[in-house]
Amino acid sequence: MSETVKYISVRFQTTNKTYTFSTTDDSIRNGDAVIVETQRGIEYARVIADPFDKPNISLEIKPILRKATEADREQYQQNVKDCESAKVICQEESDKLGLGMNILSAEYTLDRAKITFIYLADDRVDFRELLKVLASIFKCRIDLRQVGTRDKAKMVSGVGPCGRELCCARYITEFDRISINMAKNQLLALNVQKLSGQCGNLMCCLKYEDDAYKELRKGLPKMNSVVEYDGERYRITSMNVIARTCKLENQDHAIYLTLDDLRRYGKYQTPNVKKEEESEGTESVSEE
Repeated sequence: MSETVKYISVRFQTTNKTYTFSTTDDSIRNGDAVIVETQRGIEYARVIADPFDKPNISLEIKPILRKATEADREQYQQNVKDCESAKVICQEESDKLGLGMNILSAEYTLDRAKITFIYLADDRVDFRELLKVLASIFKCRIDLRQVGTRDKAKMVSGVGPCGRELCCARYITEFDRISINMAKNQLLALNVQKLSGQCGNLMCCLKYEDDAYKELRKGLPKMNSVVEYDGERYRITSMNVIARTCKLENQDHAIYLTLDDLRRYGKYQTPNVKKEEESEGTESVSEE
């Protein structure tokens, strides 16, 4: 009788990404430590869910090698400690060569056959000489991997303006494209500093409510549209699609309406595009 193949979701120390492996070991459960083989080599991982049926993907799924032993756990913990000193050594050697690299982390494979250094740099780095130096020091394969500022924020973590840990450090596994149009859709002031996260790029949370705001703004006039209401002409100077209210102004006075009343009784025309862009923000911001 053939063994039943089950599928397991695991996660590694340095990433929030979830990976799927297969197993015929019925004893593996959520929370267990396991040994797997990846493109980087033999690695120590943690199971994050109970076994499940085959996922709907066509890619080849590698098997879990085995459950981790106490010796594996001790080796892994020793590797984590040694990586701290390895990171310092790599930074020192990089500085000697004047490469302008900021070493963010180091990680050994479980069998110490390879060590990966993650670094941040403003430009591309010619690290061929550094590879020779590091190989002579650590006596194993060396992998130097450059990442961007968003990856750095994910690794270092921190607290966002909402008072909670950065989303990228907590659960984001893939970085989506964020554009300034998302801020425009939400009628936010185009202030670069307020819209930027700790990585210096537009905040990922701008994307969370973008679809909802697009839906709420359907059929509504744009900001600065000229509106004829109750026999007078006004310009729309502010709008709150959540509270469903707007403010209309002319030279004489200002009035506040619900968006439903504006739709029912107002007659409006499309504003001049240039004027609209100038009024929505005091700073010119390009898309990422």
